[in-house]
Amino acid sequence: MLKDLIEFIAKSLVDNPDSVSVSEIEGEQTSVIELKVAKEDLGKVIGKQGRTARAMRTILGAASTKARKRSVLEILE
Repeated sequence: MLKDLIEFIAKSLVDNPDSVSVSEIEGEQTSVIELKVAKEDLGKVIGKQGRTARAMRTILGAASTKARKRSVLEILE
């Protein structure tokens, strides 16, 4: 559920949605969601001063609280 949410947001932001890949590494209490985008779209996902990335992390945090799990978003280059 959380992986699909991040994938939807990222594909909506970038120019090349085919290059978006999201993987989830699940631990016992925490899951790490890794987001990879094309190099030219990296700025769009991060945003000015990291505002877009911070907003995505806030949304992920709210959704993971509802699922009673802690989630962390990692944006990979």
